[in-house]
Amino acid sequence: MTSSAIPPFHLAFAVTDLAATERFFVDLLGCRIGRTSQRWIDFDFFGHQITAHLVDGNLAEAETNPVDGEKVPSRHFGAILDWDVWQTLSKRLQEAQIDFLIEPQIRFEGEVGEQATMFFRDPSGNALEFKAFKDKAQIFAT
Repeated sequence: MTSSAIPPFHLAFAVTDLAATERFFVDLLGCRIGRTSQRWIDFDFFGHQITAHLVDGNLAEAETNPVDGEKVPSRHFGAILDWDVWQTLSKRLQEAQIDFLIEPQIRFEGEVGEQATMFFRDPSGNALEFKAFKDKAQIFAT
């Protein structure tokens, strides 16, 4: 895809507690709520639509893969933010004492694809990654 206007994506994911999910995505991440029901919530996730679907039972934890010396959850989602927005979110999460899977850091420093990244879980255990590039041309660099 080479369009300069990137269409919003949709992602549906399972959660075990809708109220905790709502607080997490709205209060901590700053998402806006869209449509809701007793079993799901749509969120405006940085311009994209994600839907949290309530499931009964626990969610299986994702396996990990080694990336730049870290154990990265193989199943995760997130957003690529502007550098300053990433810095602000990182500080907010640290102040909220989020238990990071991977602490905020610079990955691939001085290499192709250098990026700021951090990983943490939502209240249901879903892994999220937020990243930023000082040079957005590095997003798909090889």
